[in-house]
Amino acid sequence: MEKRDIAVNLPNDLDPVYANRIQVAYKDDEFTFVFLHEIPGTNHARAKAIVSISPKHAKNLSEVLAGSVRDYEAKFGEIRNAVEQKTQTAQNTQNDGSGEPSDTVTIRGYS
Repeated sequence: MEKRDIAVNLPNDLDPVYANRIQVAYKDDEFTFVFLHEIPGTNHARAKAIVSISPKHAKNLSEVLAGSVRDYEAKFGEIRNAVEQKTQTAQNTQNDGSGEPSDTVTIRGYS
């Protein structure tokens, strides 16, 4: 694929959006991403943006994102998903009374 530079016009009134969850749907001609902000301590989330792209752009996005994650991890260390983090935290803090970490960990939900 040919790489080219393009000028991007960012309007002054364009506000940044923060999302800590995402839903993805697809059909034969598009992928749709619903970016959500989950409100901590509740079971509520607010949709912040809906973005639809072509399957070709979705494939390109996945490749660019994978490369960016590799670069990030090379610089800052491995990104662990929420389940891995909570499992490790639980293993480090739970014990069976012997002073050693317990082999059994219960995890309820993740962000």
